[in-house]
Amino acid sequence: METNKSKQKITPFLWFEDRAEEALEFYASIFPNSRIDFLHRWPKGSDFPEGTVRTASITLDGFTLYAFDAPPMADFNTSISFFVTLETRDQVDAVWTELSKDGKVLMDLDSYSWSPRYGWVIDRFGISWQINMGKIGEVGQRVCPCLMYSGDHKGKAEEALEKHMSLFEGSSLVGISRYGAAQKGNEGLINHAQFELAGQTFMSMDNGMDDEVPFNESISLYVTCRDQGEVDHFWDGLIQGGGAEAQCGWLKDPYGTLWQIVPDFLDEKIVQGDPQKVEQMMQAVYKMKKINVAQLKAAYNQ
Repeated sequence: METNKSKQKITPFLWFEDRAEEALEFYASIFPNSRIDFLHRWPKGSDFPEGTVRTASITLDGFTLYAFDAPPMADFNTSISFFVTLETRDQVDAVWTELSKDGKVLMDLDSYSWSPRYGWVIDRFGISWQINMGKIGEVGQRVCPCLMYSGDHKGKAEEALEKHMSLFEGSSLVGISRYGAAQKGNEGLINHAQFELAGQTFMSMDNGMDDEVPFNESISLYVTCRDQGEVDHFWDGLIQGGGAEAQCGWLKDPYGTLWQIVPDFLDEKIVQGDPQKVEQMMQAVYKMKKINVAQLKAAYNQ
């Protein structure tokens, strides 16, 4: 699970119902330099349909996404989309053609003031993509998560990115563009921000429309932590100011974004551990909110 820079600190986590494998195979087939890293299935006798995806990883030209199948808590929406930079018109058109099949176009693939070729589409699985012709060197990576703040959180994009940058080492603000008086959206709010968290490029914006598009469990941000100290740092920092704890290492920050704060030990054992011991460990995880690393190790080794 290495990126073109280093191991990802923050990995988007996609919650499918029963189409994770189909979706990942599709994405690996259309994006350059892409592959499925691993795919583990729910076993017979589990609470989930046998053979569907328990955990999987895909790398899209150096950028990793995780996915799994389970009964959904919420549907995919445009609160988190993926901004894809491709350097030629032919590449843009080829990826757009595939993503738009049986999908929904939100913004036509066309020339705009900010891009010679850009379009926004929801694919057949419900995932939202912004496809842009540009230079990867100006963005830093092929695929970038883009967070859109709306409803009660509209107008909070700048506050949120400042909070997030304060928590992750290797963070910096690249640039901010704001809505003007003649544009849709509230003047002065962010229509595009680019920033880095732990050396990874992220984008964010305040919704230019009045509709509410809430963040939800369908796409969360999965943070891998070296030890209990890092778990505590990110858990306590992200909750501070009005966030909320949830089960199994999940939390909601004050701006509505869902995060999973997970120690490396859990990651490593899920991928390479003894299946019976992994199941023992997961039974302990299901009883936790913030992950306790010592209890996790004890459960695995019992």
